[in-house]
Amino acid sequence: MKVEIDTRTFVRFWLVVIGFILAAWLLYSARSALMIIGVAFFLAIALSRPVNMLTKILPGRNRVLSTSIAYIAVLALLGVIVFLVIPPIIGQMTKFAQNVPDLVNGASKQYSGLNDFINHYQLQPQVDKVITSIKDSAGQFATDLGSFLFNGIGSLLSTVTATILVLVLTFLMLVEGPQWLKKIWSIYKDKKKMNYHRNILAKMYNVVTNYITGQLSVSAIAGLVAGLAVFALSFMFSIPADLAVPSAIIMFVLSLVPLFGEMVGNVLIGLILLLNSLTAAIIFVIFYLVYQQIEANYISPKIQSKRIDLPALAILVAVTIGIYMFGVVGGIISIPIAGCIKVIADEYLARAE
Repeated sequence: MKVEIDTRTFVRFWLVVIGFILAAWLLYSARSALMIIGVAFFLAIALSRPVNMLTKILPGRNRVLSTSIAYIAVLALLGVIVFLVIPPIIGQMTKFAQNVPDLVNGASKQYSGLNDFINHYQLQPQVDKVITSIKDSAGQFATDLGSFLFNGIGSLLSTVTATILVLVLTFLMLVEGPQWLKKIWSIYKDKKKMNYHRNILAKMYNVVTNYITGQLSVSAIAGLVAGLAVFALSFMFSIPADLAVPSAIIMFVLSLVPLFGEMVGNVLIGLILLLNSLTAAIIFVIFYLVYQQIEANYISPKIQSKRIDLPALAILVAVTIGIYMFGVVGGIISIPIAGCIKVIADEYLARAE
């Protein structure tokens, strides 16, 4: 059987294929910018409810003023976090620095014993070779270190620039968002259709905001557990009790990052405890590893499933797909996206009946 395709159909087919390829290439090229816009949009949704409440309370319903107040509150909260976290950590580092002379003296005694061992077994030629090799590689190490520092400064500047862009975009989205929504709804000619789409968008908005509330709840529990664990360890080991609050804050902030955020927090708090007691640090790390399993398999799925009306299995599947496809950001947005997809699917099935 011979299939004939006219020239116009053939050209249209390849134009569509080329168009899809070009669109994919453009999206890939603009991935950094799209990531910034996506983060700003996510923050705007997270802050929209407090801003809306302030707008209703303030005289004149000034949305710019309410957004500014919300921003000041967030910055003040960040300042309080820094104030509670940084001084105790600096104090521990200072205490460690004061103990360095004793550590050096102990290391010197160990080195003297090592030197006697080398002379006894005539290992000096091998040691000299190792030292020569280290000296030869010192220049390359310095070059690599300089390159690393240069790249680190460049990454820091890029991060600062991206953060400023996110804050500005979030502010503008919060201020101009309602106006844009009014313009979009004014395009509709069919009022019934407009109300239907508006209802779907409201449900999706609730999914995202409920997820944010749920994630904050999970992180708050994680921070509380970490703080109480450090406070309990302070009664059994030589650990200052005032490390409990900064430990709780560190775990709360880092646990907002899915998959490895709590692991980083666990290691960081363990290192802080290590400055005082090796045993306490090991106990905390092991204890929190156990808690992470409980949280991942019970606490987080239960809280999020109630917040966004998704089964625990669906949440775990969504997070897994999001992380492996898009990394950290994918893990953050995967659950609200899954909830929004469920809203659309429920509406479609309801209309199909």
